[in-house]
Parts: sequence; structure tokens; C-alpha cells
Amino acid sequence: MAETTVKMTKKDWYELIKGIVAESEAEQKAEMIDFIDAQLDQLAKKAEKAKERAGKVKEEGDELRELVASLLTEEFQTADALTAQIEGEGITKAKVTARLTQLVKAGVAMKEVMKAEDGRKVMHYRAV
Repeated sequence: MAETTVKMTKKDWYELIKGIVAESEAEQKAEMIDFIDAQLDQLAKKAEKAKERAGKVKEEGDELRELVASLLTEEFQTADALTAQIEGEGITKAKVTARLTQLVKAGVAMKEVMKAEDGRKVMHYRAV
């Protein structure tokens, strides 16, 4: 069985270095510890902001997913047709298709490959 190693994070490295510096007899020991503490604070702030951004993105995604779900009918529609029904900046076919995939996985929608008028095979979606 292969042994797995845990990757050390920046926080882990700074904590390790802080411990080494604290036990050392360095002339600038206090300044080094202050620097390390400042770096740890910056990492904590960065992580907090990342969580906030992720929460906002998730909420926006939920709104778009609900909107896409509300547009689904018993009739099959393409992602292009659904995208055309949604107004707003930043709404792309890729975002709509991603939400449709989420809805299919959740069992709210179903998808089926059908031939378009021009003979291409296109994915169509409808409500379950």
C-alpha cells in the first residue's frame, strides 16, 4: 500500500518557521516573528475573502439555475432557445448549459439528442 503524504500549506510552513525562529538565538527574532504573524494574518484574510466570493458565486448560480428550471416545459428545447429567453448581461450558452446539466443530474430535467433542421445532432432539454 502506497504511503500518502499530506501537502503542507503556506500556513503550515509559516507556523513551522515561526516555531524554529522562536527557538533560535537570532538577533532579529522579534521582527521575524512579527513578519510571520503578518503573513499568517494576510493568508487568513485572503481565505475569508475567497469564501465570501465563493458564496456570492454560488448564490448567483442558484438564481440562474432556478430561472433556467422555470423556463423548461414539457416540450424539448435546445440550450440556444433557452438562452435566447433569458435577458441579462453575462448570460451565455455555456452558463445555461452548465445549469441544465445540474438540473439533469438533480432529476429536474431530462436531455435527449435530436437532429436539428440542418441535420446536426443537438442536445434538447425538457422538464421531467
